[in-house]
Amino acid sequence: MSAPAPTYVPAASDVEAAARYGADAARRAADAVRDRLGVRAPACAIVLGSGLGALADDVADARRVPYAEVPGFPETTVVGHAGSLVAGTLAGREVLLLAGRFHLYEGHPAALAAFPARVVHALGAPVLLLSNAAGGVRRTFAPGDLMVISDHLNLTGRNPLVGPQQPGDQRFPDLTAAYDPGLRRQLREAAAATGQAVQEGVYAGLLGPTYETPAEVRMLERLGADAVGMSTVPEAIVARAVGMRVAGVSCITNPAAGIAHEALDHAEVLEVGRQAAGRFRALVTAFVGKLE
Repeated sequence: MSAPAPTYVPAASDVEAAARYGADAARRAADAVRDRLGVRAPACAIVLGSGLGALADDVADARRVPYAEVPGFPETTVVGHAGSLVAGTLAGREVLLLAGRFHLYEGHPAALAAFPARVVHALGAPVLLLSNAAGGVRRTFAPGDLMVISDHLNLTGRNPLVGPQQPGDQRFPDLTAAYDPGLRRQLREAAAATGQAVQEGVYAGLLGPTYETPAEVRMLERLGADAVGMSTVPEAIVARAVGMRVAGVSCITNPAAGIAHEALDHAEVLEVGRQAAGRFRALVTAFVGKLE
């Protein structure tokens, strides 16, 4: 018999959100789904961004729990985000997949946007691989390029660690190497092993939900951003605060506003993600196979 779906009620403030989506809540959520997922010793957890959810089809012996049945998780509302927690094996390694995420632009607090990172950490994952669909700020990018994230710019105006310090968190985590250099090297090696080239660069995380104006893209270019999107940063911050190693991959779905003159829309983002899915799946599978 499946557990009754918990009722999701939005938090009223950052302080309330920190308590509601903190370490204790993550442990309760992990306890609620551990037996259903049959989690033993996952090598890593992977967040699947817009249009990149097909990787879940490659997981052997897959067990799924809908987000609506994970305590503290709301249902996903964005097209291209399936909304399920998946456990199984990939490249012979135990993995956890987060098929969909919660975005700040949906009205969620930053602590909730990052809550899945806490939950997979409580389930034993030492590594978090984040993926996303992003606009290309670097002018040499082409739709379908894969970019290993080397660093990020948090331009959301939000931080998921605001509020009371959570048990086990670093109060002031060092983000000098937020995206682990060793994991970045392994992603490059995985790309070479699968016969594909990957880019590397800085991801700018904005609040959304609007796409950027051409003036904002020029600003991002001057700030040193190579790609821009509306996710990833909250999860990376919390994962580092709890001691996880973090890696990230952006699928460049379109040139950012003003670089090309075509109108931008989410359907295009999803379509380019689907077109790049085969290379993304090959890259991630090879990467997981290289993990200790």
